[in-house]
Amino acid sequence: MVDTIIDGLFGKLPDEILGCIVSFLPNESALETSLISTRWRYLWNQVVVKYGAIEDISVVVAEFLACFEELDPLKHPRKLQFHFDKSNALFATIATNSKLLLDFSTEENENERRYELQFKLNKDYITQHLVQPNFLVKTLYLKSVSYLTSEVALSIVSNLDHLQNLTIIECNGLQSLFIESESKLKKLTILDCLQLKSLHLRTSKLKSFRFRGPLPWIWPESHFNLTDAMLDFRLGTSCSDFKSQDFNITLLTIKNSQFLTLCEWTFKKMIWPSSGNFIFYKLRELWWIDNYKDENNIDALVSFLKLCPALEQLYLEIDPICYSDPSSKSCLIQAIKYTELEHLKLIKFIGFTSQVKEISVAKSVIQLVKGKPPRIETSDGSCMDME
Repeated sequence: MVDTIIDGLFGKLPDEILGCIVSFLPNESALETSLISTRWRYLWNQVVVKYGAIEDISVVVAEFLACFEELDPLKHPRKLQFHFDKSNALFATIATNSKLLLDFSTEENENERRYELQFKLNKDYITQHLVQPNFLVKTLYLKSVSYLTSEVALSIVSNLDHLQNLTIIECNGLQSLFIESESKLKKLTILDCLQLKSLHLRTSKLKSFRFRGPLPWIWPESHFNLTDAMLDFRLGTSCSDFKSQDFNITLLTIKNSQFLTLCEWTFKKMIWPSSGNFIFYKLRELWWIDNYKDENNIDALVSFLKLCPALEQLYLEIDPICYSDPSSKSCLIQAIKYTELEHLKLIKFIGFTSQVKEISVAKSVIQLVKGKPPRIETSDGSCMDME
């Protein structure tokens, strides 16, 4: 009923007037108008549809960004569909806070050819702009880039002068990735690129690195200290001959992290053999992923917690398919140096189906706590009383 009334009020207004109304609103409030009525939803969901060849994509995207007016977001739609090479299409969306989403997904399950990407984001490497952009992209999401569209992706990225955050998602066939940005890139996220075997980073200002997929060979060429590190290697490694020393340079980048995601097997095989007196002094939030199939898993968790004296929040996720390295030995529970957990305020379980298992793990953790016991939240949302 309300929707009908509002449609009646706005139904006779031309698009130009509605666009003018939206231009006076902040970005977040402007987007919320899409929830008001059918008419508003129609305006926000308008899509520019174009056709051409794969060689035209860079120009079309540049023109799409050049036409968009952030203060009048309904004048030129923020969604683009560009159809090329018969059955393929690019879906581009401009989002709030200077975000651009480029999705090269295709329904065809082609046998992906292996390829590599080299993103050089330094000013010296920026190519001549095809069209002067009106919308400055600071955050880019690249999804489903393939061998076919890899050169197009490189061309587009090379013209994004202000890029600070880069997310690469589900790029099948991507085997090698090199990223150079000595001054601008602050956040890098790589999700589900399952064939990636080599990751070379020359990114001295990087503060957030979030990775989900098999562990590739990682070479952080430039020194940087991550504040936020998600190392979700629950699928194991991309190569069978990884050794702990191969991980040492990555370990140095996460030593001062405040937020860390880590798998049990990664600690046992890659960190513990080299940890020694290594202490995560600044770590405040830990997301720990494990399959909890045997008691030694808890030993590994306890061993790592003894290296985290400032920890405030602990998230424990169980994943039955999480990789477990058969060659790694049980961790020694005694760390050379450690401080009791004086600041731990929360233990949160995720994905556990057995409260008995939750109680067992919680007891092991609480033994390290000094002072008031932390709040414990079970997987079903209830609270556990361990006092």
